[in-house]
Amino acid sequence: MKIIVGLGNPGKKYAGTRHNLGFDVVASLAEKLGVARFQAKFDAEIGEARHGEEKVLLVRPLTYMNLSGRSVRPLVDFYQQPLSEILVICDDLSLPTGKVRLRGQGSAGGQKGLQNICELLGSNEVPRLRIGIGTTPPHWDTSDYVLSRFNSDELKTVTEAVAIATNAALSWVESGLTTTMNQYNRN
Repeated sequence: MKIIVGLGNPGKKYAGTRHNLGFDVVASLAEKLGVARFQAKFDAEIGEARHGEEKVLLVRPLTYMNLSGRSVRPLVDFYQQPLSEILVICDDLSLPTGKVRLRGQGSAGGQKGLQNICELLGSNEVPRLRIGIGTTPPHWDTSDYVLSRFNSDELKTVTEAVAIATNAALSWVESGLTTTMNQYNRN
């Protein structure tokens, strides 16, 4: 079984913001995999699907971004999955807008939801698929920036990035981390 966790903030107020790209990818995956409904469990919305022979759980934590580990930790404990079978999808300030990067481990790079997950799991060896949102513009507060919406010039790039991230997540389910990194981390 594979667990795909898309990070974001719950509620209409946050829909379409930079910080909700993980939720956007999970919604795209749900559409591709035919997930009609999500159930509330572990302070999250969880949808079950199959991709080939693999069972896949699609997860959207409802704890708000900075406390995402409070949802992920009990989920991992319940399903007793190794960390290598979990993929966290999140936004990243250090990547240019629309850039997609897959890594098997490392620091959270300032992404507080990913940091909280790593802290509560006791490991940085959690695969993560990061989608760039660009650096905080001058004279902006970082919190305001990550909770802002993309401008019209960025929307096409971000829409393409969500599609690429969706395909990368499916590749990770099918082919594993190394093959997917080699395919999607090229540019």
